[in-house]
Amino acid sequence: MAESFEPPFLHPDYRSTVLRAPAQEPVRLPPEWFHHGDGPAFGRIPVRPGDADLARQHAGEPLGERIILSGRVLDGYGSPVRGTLVEVWQANAAGRYVDPADDHPAPLDPNFTGAGRCLTGNDGRYRFVTVKPGAYPWRNHPNAWRPAHVHFSVFGSGLGGRLVTQMYFPGDPLLPHDPILGAIRDPRGRELLISRLDLDATQPEWALAYRWDIVLRGRDATPRDS
Repeated sequence: MAESFEPPFLHPDYRSTVLRAPAQEPVRLPPEWFHHGDGPAFGRIPVRPGDADLARQHAGEPLGERIILSGRVLDGYGSPVRGTLVEVWQANAAGRYVDPADDHPAPLDPNFTGAGRCLTGNDGRYRFVTVKPGAYPWRNHPNAWRPAHVHFSVFGSGLGGRLVTQMYFPGDPLLPHDPILGAIRDPRGRELLISRLDLDATQPEWALAYRWDIVLRGRDATPRDS
């Protein structure tokens, strides 16, 4: 069952869930409390083609290994879902976010903000150009380091709400030590969050490519962020 791939609200090894996991049973609100209008609404700023190239958002090029991330957004039957808003955010190549809360002593990159977005095409495909994020310490437990990852938000007419999740890279030695990924008890669910090297999409002498498909529902549905 796809539901078994979802991480629990409370996973003590991931300390933040102890603070934010609900202590009471959820309350079901009556349907008439909600507005059912046409959607989705992506805000007032249109999505531009350049928004998907995180390596060309500033005057200079960012430091680090340039990569291409691509894949398709699919429904439970394997059919593409067009017009879906896919947003990404990530640390830079040194493992640091452009965020005042991130104060660990790794350098910021003046040419890398670490956020982008695009709309899927008729084939459900998305594509980003970026740099491979670095690992970073996160104080969850002694000598805790997060593996390289990219955060994804998926929002569109095929979803009842946003799907927020994370994509990891194959062969990362930190994967077995990450309690966020480990919150998904079934190893098949953890595998759904790991991209694969895509040599066909790699651009020679310019950038490696990784492929990661996002499935919205069904037995192979992409797990949500814990």
